[in-house]
Amino acid sequence: MRRGLVVFLVINLLVIAFLVKSVFTLITLLFEDAQADAVHKAEIPSLGSEAIDPRPQLIPKIIHQTYINESIPDVWKQAQKNCIELHKDYEYKLWTDALAREFIATEYPWFLEVFDGYTQPIQRADVIRYFVLVHFGGVYIDLDQGCNRRLDPLLAYPAWVRSTVPTGISNDVMGSIPKHPFFLRVIDNLQAYNHDWQLPYVTVMYSTGPLFLSVIWKEYIRWGNVPPEARVRILLPNSYNQEKWSFFASYKGSSWHGSDAKTIFWMGQHWLFLTGLGFFAAGCIGICSWWVYARFITFSMRRGQPRWRKVPSSLRFWRWPLQKNSYELLDRREV
Repeated sequence: MRRGLVVFLVINLLVIAFLVKSVFTLITLLFEDAQADAVHKAEIPSLGSEAIDPRPQLIPKIIHQTYINESIPDVWKQAQKNCIELHKDYEYKLWTDALAREFIATEYPWFLEVFDGYTQPIQRADVIRYFVLVHFGGVYIDLDQGCNRRLDPLLAYPAWVRSTVPTGISNDVMGSIPKHPFFLRVIDNLQAYNHDWQLPYVTVMYSTGPLFLSVIWKEYIRWGNVPPEARVRILLPNSYNQEKWSFFASYKGSSWHGSDAKTIFWMGQHWLFLTGLGFFAAGCIGICSWWVYARFITFSMRRGQPRWRKVPSSLRFWRWPLQKNSYELLDRREV
């Protein structure tokens, strides 16, 4: 029984180690506050300030946005107008579905099959923003995010994104120089993360959306050896949209969220309770597994199945190779 217990424990430990490895990045993401790469308000000239920002502008002056076609819904027209009028010296690119597919087919044909195979249109809207930032550089802004001030101070960072709740980063506004190593890593991992998780919201979030981007980001910064020119700076909530001097203003959005999103949001708000519940469930499963295993061994022994027994000295026909504690598989009827 002791040998069986050891085997049982080893198997369970291997399963637990595999599961922990599979979700290790997600677990560490829960405790990431992004402070190490945060853009602090002391770095940003105040709104209307005449102070000269001596830092060179690295990111090209391009604003990217995406939509199905060029007929922008009224609810987002003001947000779009604010960004364009505040940045008349920026190039503006609206990536419609047709233009996005043409761009992928021409510049990244190796990805076209995956691009066409996405089941949710929002997945294509997600990935095109990564590809255009890699290809052209610039600033990507969701249509439901309006500009509250000029974005020039943010052009001084090689790449930036914003933090989100309950953890991680979002992909609704991002800036980058062309071919930044982080966004190159993002597009390189899109194929590997292309899975259908049955729930549309989970599928989108973990294949192309903010959760996917957060996981790649956490893996990118995990060991802390990212050189300064390859860092991804993080806009915290106050820099993003919570103050008068913040860069963006949020409008009504999230039009792609389905009914399953409510469940996911609830899970996000109660992640600590659900984590504890998960460990409790795992413990119950382990105890039940051991009970079933022990019952099976006991039943097998009672049925006269072969088992390991110590070989009596009178039955050691090959005495010379056997040690004192040697074992041999015997049938009950032979002893």
